[in-house]
Amino acid sequence: MKRQLAILGSTGSIGTQALDVVRQHPDKLGVYALTANNQVDLLIRQAREFQPEVVVIANESKYMLLKEALADLPLKVWAGSEAIAQVVENEAIDMVLTAMVGYAGLKPTIHAIKAGKAIALANKETLVIAGELITKLAREHKSPIIPVDSEHSAIFQCLTGENSAIDKILLTASGGPFRTFTKEQLRHATSKEALKHPNWNMGAKVTIDSASMMNKGFEMIEAKWLFGVSPEQIQVLVHPQSIVHSMVQFEDMSVKAQLGVPDMRLPIQYALNYPERLKSDFQAIDWQKFSSLTFEEPDMEKFRNLGFAFEAIRRGGNMPCILNAANEIVVAAFLENRIGFLEMSDVLEKTMQSIPFIASPTYDDLLETDKITRENVIRNL
Repeated sequence: MKRQLAILGSTGSIGTQALDVVRQHPDKLGVYALTANNQVDLLIRQAREFQPEVVVIANESKYMLLKEALADLPLKVWAGSEAIAQVVENEAIDMVLTAMVGYAGLKPTIHAIKAGKAIALANKETLVIAGELITKLAREHKSPIIPVDSEHSAIFQCLTGENSAIDKILLTASGGPFRTFTKEQLRHATSKEALKHPNWNMGAKVTIDSASMMNKGFEMIEAKWLFGVSPEQIQVLVHPQSIVHSMVQFEDMSVKAQLGVPDMRLPIQYALNYPERLKSDFQAIDWQKFSSLTFEEPDMEKFRNLGFAFEAIRRGGNMPCILNAANEIVVAAFLENRIGFLEMSDVLEKTMQSIPFIASPTYDDLLETDKITRENVIRNL
């Protein structure tokens, strides 16, 4: 039988590539629900092609446009964030792909876990904000979490079939478009430059996070929760070729790595079809082109955000939530050219020092932390 999917964030980079995977395997994968935030025109086209049971637009002002455009199809059209949280609970859904960007992905992921759904996790902020809560709920409700990020998929694949203890996770990073920039060059870096990632095709927010290495910091936090390791057991390595997606060093000091071309459809397909591997027409590695693979330590003086992420997870509590909320605001400001590239880090540092720390936050505490952090940053920009 087909595995029925709910794709949250179907119009974004991960969502559209997930639908490419569905196109390749229509006998294995079906689409029960599609959701989007604002891109109503693309959502309409997707709904017409994949004929899901339910379509949801988060932006309620676009509900009538969506409903009228799909009036001739026998599907349900809903709107609002509450509708997204509700749709994932439907009994017919086997797996929920959480491809929404940022904090918005937390609530529907919690609802999906409580409904016992398998989670294909592409929204790293869910574990950054509430890693302890999410992993506890997943255990309680027997909801498997299959990582979609290329790095975490690589680690997951390296661990499959292993019973040995992890000594260290080697988390690879491309270094982004500013890897070779000096600090003075970074001071004048523009959003246009930051959006030119050398290897990956991603959405704007993730691409800026990659340029500042905040993305790698969040991935470190995600890895801590996914694989039950300490921050001290995670080493970030800059690997400009983006062929080695990550590695695991075991207690006997042997190392396993997962390699592939920089194509997000590979880890998406692996997650959606796990534990099966399916044949695809994706590009294979040209070993003559990539005859040299290099690794280097990240420069945490230039890319301070990576250090902030390590600090946040070591402190724990609501500190990662504070960092995430502040980062979402400064990235939006940078994209709108209201703040400089290095100024983003300055704001993050001040915010981490100014928002009240809660050592053992509840879900409501995290909601309040996110709210007051955003208000604080907006007020002080």
